[in-house]
Amino acid sequence: MPGAAFLICVATQGLAVLAAVLAPQAGDRLAWAALVLFLLGLGLYVDALVRFDLRQLAVGAGDHWVAGGAMAISALAASKLLASGTWSGTAHTALRTTTLVLLGIALGWYLVLACFEAARPRLHYDLRRWSTVFPLGMTAGAALSTAAAARVSWLDPLGRVLLWIAAAVWLLTAYGAVRRVARAAGEARMAGERV
Repeated sequence: MPGAAFLICVATQGLAVLAAVLAPQAGDRLAWAALVLFLLGLGLYVDALVRFDLRQLAVGAGDHWVAGGAMAISALAASKLLASGTWSGTAHTALRTTTLVLLGIALGWYLVLACFEAARPRLHYDLRRWSTVFPLGMTAGAALSTAAAARVSWLDPLGRVLLWIAAAVWLLTAYGAVRRVARAAGEARMAGERV
């Protein structure tokens, strides 16, 4: 399966993030709902990972990066649960540890995916490259959120560097999209003149 298989995890963790962010104002029930969604998202991640075609790392057109992005949004969800203030004692410690482990895995994915991109550059524009931009930004956001929630200060500058990388890739992808549209418009105009 391609990286798009991880979108089920991304969607579930997105709901977990939302619920965890709203929980401090809405009460413990929403925090518990966020925790259930978070755990469900992790299960869906494992299910997608088992089905993921690892050859996509070498030949994927961009959506293979969602494998790392899904782990990054899982780390973000964990950091938002941690920041909600609902959990204390052992539960807080377990959630903090889980957050750091998930972020470590997301950063590992980032490194692996970047190495495959360097070894097998795919420099032509493909619409699926927007699926590369998401994990880059999400990993930056997860690092920044984890830095604050887990009080790990060195993650903040790392998150800022990753954010700049994500912004640069966004600009390159947007440039490729504009070039593609301009080229298609030029070809259509040329075809119209020939008729």
